[in-house]
Parts: sequence; C-alpha cells; structure tokens
Amino acid sequence: MAYADQSTSSNRVIALVVVALLHVLLGYGLVTGLAFEAVKKVAQRVTTIDIEEEKPKEELPPPPPPKDAPPPPIVAPPPPINISPAPPAIQTAPTAPPPPPLVVPTAAPPPPPPPAPTHTPKPPQPRNAPGSWATPDDYPTKAMREDRAGTTRFSVTVDAEGKVSSCQVTGSSGHSDLDDATCKLVTRRARFKPATDGEGQPTSGSYSNAVRWQIPK
Repeated sequence: MAYADQSTSSNRVIALVVVALLHVLLGYGLVTGLAFEAVKKVAQRVTTIDIEEEKPKEELPPPPPPKDAPPPPIVAPPPPINISPAPPAIQTAPTAPPPPPLVVPTAAPPPPPPPAPTHTPKPPQPRNAPGSWATPDDYPTKAMREDRAGTTRFSVTVDAEGKVSSCQVTGSSGHSDLDDATCKLVTRRARFKPATDGEGQPTSGSYSNAVRWQIPK
C-alpha cells in the first residue's frame, strides 16, 4: 500500500509541473507575440496526455498454515499366550480289578408272635335284668290302640365304664314307633359290666338282644 501511494503522488507532481509550464508558455506567447495557433496546438497536445495510474500490485495470500501431522498409528499389544501345563499322564492298569462280591439280601425274619393273653376276653354283661329295660307300661299308646305288635332286635355299644354309648336296630318289628321305643328304653335303663381284654382290663364291647312287643291282656 505504501508503494502505490508513492507512485500516485509522483504522477500528481508531474501533472502540476506540466500545467505550470503551460501557463508559463501561454504567458510567454502573449508577451512575445507568438502565433496563438501554435501555442494552442502545443496546449492541446500537452493537455491530451493521459496519465495512467499504476494499479497496485495484488499481494499474494499468505501460505496456508501447515496441517497437523497425523497421529501415529495405534499398535495393539500382542495377545497373551496361554501356556497351559501338559495334561497328566494317564496310567492304564494291565488288568481290570475283580468285581465286588455279589451280596444277596436275605429276607427279614418274621416279627415275633404276640404274647399269649393272660386272661380270656369277655363281652359286656348286663348288671340288671334285661326284662326290666322295656315293660308293658312302656308300650307306645298309638301302637296299642291300633293293636300293633312285633319283635325289635337291637345291638348296643358299651364303653369301658359299662354305659351304652350307641344303639342300632338290627331287626325291625315292622313298626318304626316300636323300634324307636326299644333303643330309647335300652339306652336309658340298661347297665353293664364292661368288656375285658386279654389282660383283664376293661374295654369297650357290644351286646345284642331283642324286645318282644306284645299287647298285654
């Protein structure tokens, strides 16, 4: 930029000098009486000089910055080498061992027989007379009025204390009211000696009998 400004200033100085010379010549011509045409031609020739300004030289762009050098390649370390120990040597036996002896299981001995009872088991025995368990006075009124009769067979379970715990009709008289009356009366009135087991201890047992229902005369 400084060089271009310096050339422009020199051209302007030259132009000013030329213009000053022209004015001097014009003045001299007027004074000396030179021909006006000659001066005019000289003036035209001088004034038509084109002064071209020198174009400033284009500055070259600065060189590009150096590119960064590429990073060095990454070298992976070699994989570790697994050196396993040699497998143990396999020793082969010259002969196979003999098979174990065959054990045949024996049957378990039978359990010993139970000891012989010291007492003979006995069933329950009535303490009071079975005829007192159901009397003619206990005859159901409806059955007596309808002149119905029959025999009811029953079985009772007696506990270890000699009491009747349950009663079942094993043979019906053909009339449900007579059967029901039989079990109710026996359960309420019958008393027993309890049954005994093989050691003579009281235990539960059963007793069977029958009640004959007959209308009294």
